[in-house]
Amino acid sequence: MAGGLPITTRSSRVAYTNRWMTVREDVIVRPDGSEGVFGVVEKPDFALVIPVDVEGVWLVEQYRYPVGGRYWEFPQGSWEDDPDVDPAALARAELVEETGLRAGLLHPLGRLFTAYGYANQGCQVFVATDLSAGAPAPSTEEQDLVARRFSHRAWAGMLAGGVIRDAATLAAWALLCANPPQACAFLADRSP
Repeated sequence: MAGGLPITTRSSRVAYTNRWMTVREDVIVRPDGSEGVFGVVEKPDFALVIPVDVEGVWLVEQYRYPVGGRYWEFPQGSWEDDPDVDPAALARAELVEETGLRAGLLHPLGRLFTAYGYANQGCQVFVATDLSAGAPAPSTEEQDLVARRFSHRAWAGMLAGGVIRDAATLAAWALLCANPPQACAFLADRSP
């Protein structure tokens, strides 16, 4: 069935919804005619920002309830109350909210899906440079958030040592390294 839809939807129902997500259960029909059930998590896209300067890379650490631990990641987030917000405006706002940093330059790198096996949520990735400091304004859910700059050498060590567990952060860094390919080599050579 090349070129066609390999799976069609026979019916769909909302199983659960809250401010941040909707969980849908679809009855599907496969190409061979057999039926099955597919659960889909619907969430608005989010923006992820890679704040980088000659001294290093900025990360945020916060407690992630579903996995029961604190983890370092790039600043990221969505606006549930305005899911159609301009991705660049969202990226700039998330950067200020989580780190207090303002980006003089914000360059789009691309769009990723973070878990397309069960969710429709996409991630708009940006790199922020020409950074200036300010006061962060964390949301209620981010009260425990810590922002910190890591040298490029320390960041490389965190990557190599498996410290970074956030899939979106790792995928965004790979996207930066591919646009252009020498970006990561350039950044890795910076180790103040």
